Amino acid sequence: MDEKTEELRDIFVETTGSETVTERQEAGRGSLAESGEVDGGTLDRVAELVATMRERYEFGTDLDDGALVELVRRYHEGADDDALAETLGVDPETAFRARIDLHLVREADREVPVDREELRALVAAGRDDEAVADALDIDPGTVRRFRAVLAAETEATRANDRFRDEFAELLTDADLSGRLASDAREDGLKEATEDIETNVSL
Repeated sequence: MDEKTEELRDIFVETTGSETVTERQEAGRGSLAESGEVDGGTLDRVAELVATMRERYEFGTDLDDGALVELVRRYHEGADDDALAETLGVDPETAFRARIDLHLVREADREVPVDREELRALVAAGRDDEAVADALDIDPGTVRRFRAVLAAETEATRANDRFRDEFAELLTDADLSGRLASDAREDGLKEATEDIETNVSL
């Protein structure tokens, strides 16, 4: 059991006064074992999502679905682009592009050395990378990366963040955290209302 899971369990026990969980809680999504390994069913679902994204969007690399599934898994383990590149046997720029294709945008990807809204406006106006770079006195590579991030965020928004959110639910304890909090609230409410005498006259 990792540190985060232990913390969630402590919160659950403190809130509910019970160390046992219901069958529904135990079932979960089967995403992460205590060893940190991801089960086959979870990876199959990740592969389905990747395949759906490939059909819907234009990917910027020639990495196959198996490599992209591994990228999604390693990304949610905290791997940076250098580590992703090493795992996949590609350069960091290819790892970045593949990650962005899958809507896996990091906060650092949004950081640019100029006014972000001005850069966004120039890109939206249809100016090419060189023209935008000249106008803002930055490197064309920065513009190229920002354009890719902007496109990914637009796609993700139009899809209601469906793919990014489901990847996170499958490969992190986000779903577990939500369920524990919800069940704890329900149990607390039930306990609080058990002693209330109902005396309603109609």
